[in-house]
Amino acid sequence: MDFALSREQKALQANARRFASTTLSQVGNLIRDLPTPEARFHATRPIYEELVAQGFLRRLIPQPFGGEGTGVVDMAVVAEEFHAADVNVSLTMFANLLGLTPIFMAGTPDQQQKWIGPFLETRGAPLAALANSEPGGSANFDAAKPGEGTRTSARLDGEDWVINGRKQWVSSATGWDGKGADVLAVVCRTGDDAPPEQGISVICVNRPGTGLVTERNANSMGHRGHLTPRFRLEDVRVPKSNLVGSLGGGRDLVGASFIATAALVGVMSTGVMRAAFDCALRFAKAERRGGAVAIVEHQAVGFALADAKAVLEAARALSWRACWAADAQIEGAAELALYSKVWCSEAAVHMITNLMRVVGIDSYDDELPLYGYLQDAVAFPLFDGGNMGVRRRQLHGILRDDRYSSLATFG
Repeated sequence: MDFALSREQKALQANARRFASTTLSQVGNLIRDLPTPEARFHATRPIYEELVAQGFLRRLIPQPFGGEGTGVVDMAVVAEEFHAADVNVSLTMFANLLGLTPIFMAGTPDQQQKWIGPFLETRGAPLAALANSEPGGSANFDAAKPGEGTRTSARLDGEDWVINGRKQWVSSATGWDGKGADVLAVVCRTGDDAPPEQGISVICVNRPGTGLVTERNANSMGHRGHLTPRFRLEDVRVPKSNLVGSLGGGRDLVGASFIATAALVGVMSTGVMRAAFDCALRFAKAERRGGAVAIVEHQAVGFALADAKAVLEAARALSWRACWAADAQIEGAAELALYSKVWCSEAAVHMITNLMRVVGIDSYDDELPLYGYLQDAVAFPLFDGGNMGVRRRQLHGILRDDRYSSLATFG
């Protein structure tokens, strides 16, 4: 089995590592003392614009749509390097890909040209988002009655869709100015009495001048410079032609979009684990804690660091293999993606907690970045489909299938 990166991917890795070290590493200081989620998000904009100008966003958009990306492994290369330096701007960039994925998969050529085009430019600060989650939870977004499922609705009025509802936890959805992302793929109910497989659709909204109202921005414990608003859509009108895919085909489109991101959450977790391990290792080699030798010389510390590095290597192997499987389109790719999301995200929380024990009480203060890494890592089991409410249920469904083979993930 060949795990080697291509020459182009090695160059991408080197560029991403350089940008992460010189530019993304500044984000923490930029947002540290800012009091509100909006202020912190706005402070990241110059870094995000530089990321776009350097061509990283364009480099990840698949080649069939005008970009330079050759697959999910390309995304993994950038995700690990970026997340090892900063989760905030990195997640803002990758959230664009989630927002554009329904258009990649089911958009017409005209829709793809119109909505993907701005993200191919190396200027500005374009944002895209997939608006699925709603207040009250969306683990059962496709539930049939008596469940509520998706509550946001869209009705036809002449040649326009009129959309009403509330959404939350949608990355960058309200844009830099509160008027909306450049492309907002809204998951909504288009048939009140239709079963889930026929009553949910995805409709794209382009920065409404009116009708998008921010209710609040989450003041989250981690990912402090990334915006996750709660907002309302009030009689937002878009052309009938903004329907993505088939009418009522949104359930499968949303499911496929979030499966594609699961492997990358494992890679993001790996990036944060890498940063935490390097921090703890440097500390152990430099600090004596009043003793005669650096604490790394003590067996208990050495064993703990070795165990942590083993978890890091296992997470990297699983998450990157899941990305490779997605590119290779093997039968078990979806299952591997889900394991990447579930196992790596939870491993990150445990591993960083254990590294804080190695460092001791100093890890509980922000003079060291370890507790910040833990704050960021806690989000990984919760977002992009919670591990308990969504991802394990998906795995359960795969395992229950009569056609399931445990060898499918082997390729």
